[in-house]
Amino acid sequence: MTGLFGGGRVSKDDPRVEAYGAVDELNSALGAATGFMSDDRLKGELATIQNDLFNLGSELASEASGEKAAEFARLFKDADQRIASLERLTDELDAEVEPLKTFILPGGSHAGALLHLCRTICRRAERRVVTLARSEAVNPEIPRYLNRLSDLLFAMARAVNAADGRPETPWQK
Repeated sequence: MTGLFGGGRVSKDDPRVEAYGAVDELNSALGAATGFMSDDRLKGELATIQNDLFNLGSELASEASGEKAAEFARLFKDADQRIASLERLTDELDAEVEPLKTFILPGGSHAGALLHLCRTICRRAERRVVTLARSEAVNPEIPRYLNRLSDLLFAMARAVNAADGRPETPWQK
């Protein structure tokens, strides 16, 4: 068993724990990727995203009912602005690289490969939040944010690899 913010207790494999655990894993993987990055602007963006993920994860780790629930409600604030920021940065990074003509294999530089890994962890976190939302109330901006974040991480991986002179490997059918 583990405790939630607000005092409730749930099983370690509860969908809520799975959801915030996947978000925590993503946050840690982003920290690892940042260690291999040289672009200060992108490192700054990732630091902001890591803070977003702490807020988002804290909201997921809060019990949905009880006397302390209101205290923890909506810890992930300004979601619309944060999502718009992710979308803007994705568009900027997409404009810096050649348009894709085929699927590419994840990889490249250390930072690029780790950003691809972060993208897949982000997709898993999104799936875990969707599963949780089937049985409990979840801020609808959380899965939306994770969806846009995974798009951004793909664009970041491509941009970092391009800046590092690492060509993309096309998928071979």
